[in-house]
Amino acid sequence: MDISNIVTDDFPTVAPDARVSTLQGLFHETGAKAIVVADDGEYHGMVTLRQLNAAHRDPDAKARRILWHSATVSSDEDVRQVARLILASQSEVLPVLENDDLVGVVSADDVLAAVQEFLGVLTVDDVYTDSLVTVDDDTTFGEALHRFRENRITHLPVVDGDSVVGIVSLYDVFDFTTRAVDKASGGASGGFDVAANEAGPVFRSHGGMGERAGEIDRLLDLPVADVMSAPIETALPEEGLDDAVERMLTAGVSSLIVIQEDAPAGIVTKTDVLRSLTWTGESRPPVQITNVKLLDDITRDEVVSMIDGLTGKFGGLTLLEANVHLQEHDEKLRGTPLILARIRLYTDKGHFLGTGEGYGASHALNLARNVVERQLLEGKAHIETKKPPSDPEEYWSKVFGWWLTAPPRRR
Repeated sequence: MDISNIVTDDFPTVAPDARVSTLQGLFHETGAKAIVVADDGEYHGMVTLRQLNAAHRDPDAKARRILWHSATVSSDEDVRQVARLILASQSEVLPVLENDDLVGVVSADDVLAAVQEFLGVLTVDDVYTDSLVTVDDDTTFGEALHRFRENRITHLPVVDGDSVVGIVSLYDVFDFTTRAVDKASGGASGGFDVAANEAGPVFRSHGGMGERAGEIDRLLDLPVADVMSAPIETALPEEGLDDAVERMLTAGVSSLIVIQEDAPAGIVTKTDVLRSLTWTGESRPPVQITNVKLLDDITRDEVVSMIDGLTGKFGGLTLLEANVHLQEHDEKLRGTPLILARIRLYTDKGHFLGTGEGYGASHALNLARNVVERQLLEGKAHIETKKPPSDPEEYWSKVFGWWLTAPPRRR
């Protein structure tokens, strides 16, 4: 299955000299997850909502200064490959190019909607994360930020006793931190808009448990009950993954709390579902390299050998997937560009991430490898993962090629 039927040419675009204030207006008007930066059809990069709010840019700053060079794809790209690139690029939208010309974009939601009917061969239990990190409803906003950073997660369920009463996502954090501090705010039936600092018709309702106003130095002391989204959406472990995805897309949420025996047992996110699209029956786990053209002084096979060498040093560790992301900066040294390298390993012991910057891909990759190696030695996984299946052969035969061979589940 390729993505030719889900590529859209309806997306917001700005010129490289567009101001940040213009980008904020476009995010508000369109509800887009990313804005393409192009000049006379020539693609330059993208600006995501996450970047715009994390950068705290001057309203007069130019779009060219905050570009994100995500992976690009063609319209005949395999849907599994697109899922891998979305995960590796940490971008919910990827540009689609044909002969270097921008022809459209494809989003994570587009991919999930296209394959949703085939996902019934899997259940929520196959993909969800069973190590749930939660916060109490009276936890401060500052402590919630610490939990996000410490655990490298994007969703925090909010509990009151044994019940989940809401959830805080990174989008809620962006909404809260970019909202004008002197502007009272509570729940809004129209939802929220991070970039515009106000409610908008294209989002779910957030907040709604009292006004938020005051000085900036008081924000971190406010309870997460003033930031969380409610009510939550839930799923059961035995539920078909197709139904779970349909509910996420319909409700406009990015996660479901998994309930078992009337208690929260875990969480399933759109990222978890996208990762299931990348599963294969191959004995050697895939090593996905984004922006492979930046491999100037090292070959792809050498990168794969580097990953094999990392995991081979540690007994009892099973590599499930490896993502390598390369990004070129403008700075150069004797003609060699400064490269950012990020190595991300998904294993049965957890999720390991290392970054490094160096002149040339080999230098940057070796620095990133050293970071990952230290984490492996210290056992510092970012995210706990599900234990591997008890019968791997049966498990992989179930999921291998599922979207090609499995008919839609009958209802």
